[in-house]
Amino acid sequence: MAGIVVFRQEVVVIVSRSCKGALIGALVLATGACTWVHMAPGASAVKVLTAAPSGCEKRGDITVSVTSKVALYDRNALRVREELETLARNEAAGIDADTVNPIDQPANGNQTFAAWKCKR
Repeated sequence: MAGIVVFRQEVVVIVSRSCKGALIGALVLATGACTWVHMAPGASAVKVLTAAPSGCEKRGDITVSVTSKVALYDRNALRVREELETLARNEAAGIDADTVNPIDQPANGNQTFAAWKCKR
């Protein structure tokens, strides 16, 4: 009978004080480039507009937030904005809205969107 046996391994890394800052900086930069928000099922059908649409029923306001700062590093503003829009689209799908538009600008990783149900 064949099988796979996995043993737990521990890795100990000893870093000098002069390298700690560089190591922490590299880790922060690596995580700053990650996309932490993924599109939920149904959210891809939600449109993002720059202004409120006409002829649509307002379903409510959606306030979303993401991490905009990792340690002392500010994340890329475009990436933060994209993740806020994705979260708003995810939430809109859950309240039967098919369109969102930002009510305010992103601030400290927070933004509010209006959610709309439009007849298409």
